[in-house]
Amino acid sequence: MIRHLVNISLLIFTFSLSVKAQPCTALGQNPETAFPVCGTSVFSQNSVNICGDRAVVSRCTGVVYTDKNPYWYKFTCFTAGTLGFTITPNNLSDDYDWQLFDVTNRNVGNVYTDVSMFVACNWSGDPGVTGASPAGSTLINCEGPGVPLFSSMPYLTLGHNYILLISHFTNSQSGYSLSFGGGTGSITDPTEPHLLSASAACDGSVITLKLNKKMKCNTLSANGSEFSISPPISNIISASGNNCTSGFDTDSIRLTLSNPIPPGNYVITISNGPDGNTLLDNCDRAIPDGENIPLTVYPVLPTPMDSLTKPGCSPQTIELVFRKAMRCNSIAPDGSDFVVTGSYPVTVVAASGNCSNGLSTHIFVQLSAPLQRAGTFQIKLVRGSDNNTIIDECGQESIPGQTLSFVIKDTVNADFTYQINLGCAKDIVNFYHNGNNGVTNWLWTFGELSPSTLQNPMVEYIRFGIKQIRLVVTNGVCFDTAYASINLDNYLKAGFEGAAFICPNDLATFKDTSIGHITSWSWDFGNGSVSNAQFPLPQSYLVTNTNYQVNIKLTVTNNIGCIDTVTHVATIVWNCYIDVPSAFTPNGDGLNDYLYPLNAYKARDLKFTVYNRFGQRIFYTEDWTKKWDGKLKGKPSDMSTYVWTLSYFDTEKNKSIFRRGTTVLIR
Repeated sequence: MIRHLVNISLLIFTFSLSVKAQPCTALGQNPETAFPVCGTSVFSQNSVNICGDRAVVSRCTGVVYTDKNPYWYKFTCFTAGTLGFTITPNNLSDDYDWQLFDVTNRNVGNVYTDVSMFVACNWSGDPGVTGASPAGSTLINCEGPGVPLFSSMPYLTLGHNYILLISHFTNSQSGYSLSFGGGTGSITDPTEPHLLSASAACDGSVITLKLNKKMKCNTLSANGSEFSISPPISNIISASGNNCTSGFDTDSIRLTLSNPIPPGNYVITISNGPDGNTLLDNCDRAIPDGENIPLTVYPVLPTPMDSLTKPGCSPQTIELVFRKAMRCNSIAPDGSDFVVTGSYPVTVVAASGNCSNGLSTHIFVQLSAPLQRAGTFQIKLVRGSDNNTIIDECGQESIPGQTLSFVIKDTVNADFTYQINLGCAKDIVNFYHNGNNGVTNWLWTFGELSPSTLQNPMVEYIRFGIKQIRLVVTNGVCFDTAYASINLDNYLKAGFEGAAFICPNDLATFKDTSIGHITSWSWDFGNGSVSNAQFPLPQSYLVTNTNYQVNIKLTVTNNIGCIDTVTHVATIVWNCYIDVPSAFTPNGDGLNDYLYPLNAYKARDLKFTVYNRFGQRIFYTEDWTKKWDGKLKGKPSDMSTYVWTLSYFDTEKNKSIFRRGTTVLIR
């Protein structure tokens, strides 16, 4: 069963418009090209392309959920805490859904296959504003009408990367706005944007600028007008950002000069461009106007193998980083330029670059299998099957024999155990994780309760029932997530059904409706009789010449000794004969002031109507205890004879009754 096929009427409407989802090609409509966002801005999507419909993993069961007409947003947690956000459709009759994934050290494309990346979702079948807020009661709201539109706020872990899917269930192109707020966490990078470093290519005709963080591609002028060089022996004639053709932001800019500059020291300065700013980060903060960075153009020398990216969890690829761009055709495809040795055997099977124009500053060394056990390793540069090491953009071959060391962390397992101690007013659950493989951080979420970062927390529940538990563990590199559903099934509630009025000579019956694992019942019927049976015998009550009340009490005990009591009040009535008075005197003396059916304790579906001598209906009720006070529209009615009708179902005789009569109003 697929989420978007549940509503048959919507399905017919969809086919009538001949709407067919296509693969998504626009930026932002696939996980790999997600919009970078921060917590300070409102992100508006005025139009939504109809595409996608690939199934994503979910913690909901029985239904397949898809990235229908999607847009994806990515962000990093800079302050741990809860995340609140709101998705507001431009057309409030549109149905938008969302799901949040933790993609830290993961391939973002695995959102379609790896359920451990799931964090929270809301797939409500209702239209309108949706999101995550304090109004939500669970992290997982699955498909269906009537499902709350707001989920509870997910807890974000410091330094983790997340990706948010917004799926447009309604087949229209009307857009929405996305805003963040209300949580205790922060997804706004506190780092102010600056220039980081500058380097020049071999002949001094191209300068590469590194930024301290990613900046918006659309704030960079193609002619490089934001930049200047000093001494001004050459002009900057163009600028381009790395990854700007397939993404939204960049941290590396390539400046092309009108003529090469010789070895020496220079200064690169950034100034406000024609758009009135320098470069803006994803929170619209600018690199300061007039900021500069030194540039040294060096004589041509071989490029060393001097750094690598810190390996993540269970890596199968080692990423080498070079200060100059390396020629891709000098990298042996079989990986024979590199040898890896260390704590256990490792085999290199391939190598490649992230090539642009035949050059790459990164080389990816592929291993035969992931490194899943802890250890210390060394990668060594050698001459490969192509009879060279690697050659930089200036034609210089890197010197063989260079080495770099790296450390691998163990993979971790978040599986946990727990011990439930049931109580009457509260339950205590002790959770345990073994901490194996160097786990240093734990993040527990317990449904409606506050999260915990303890290894073995103790949690008190005062609301019983099924609880969804999640644990995320990490050793600083590897992390894992485990889930459990525990049932605190000691809820106890005493209850019973019985007549509110008991007529003369009637036997009163009482039906137990208590909830819980009940082991004993104790009845007190208010007539001197008691019982320990779940289904007690009918009871009789003494009849007097007036009505009186008794308290009927039931006390129940469950399997762990908890007790609950409920008391109902029953009225013992002296007369249950249904009749209507032939006269009444509404003079306020407290005697015979009202007209109504008397003693209608055994009447069901009652209707009582009073008419004046002109046939005008002046009183009507379906509740026999509501009485006519002899007034019409607040004014006293005339002394006269009034006609009434009475219909009801007699529960004792098991038949319908209809009566008509007259009553005299006397003043």
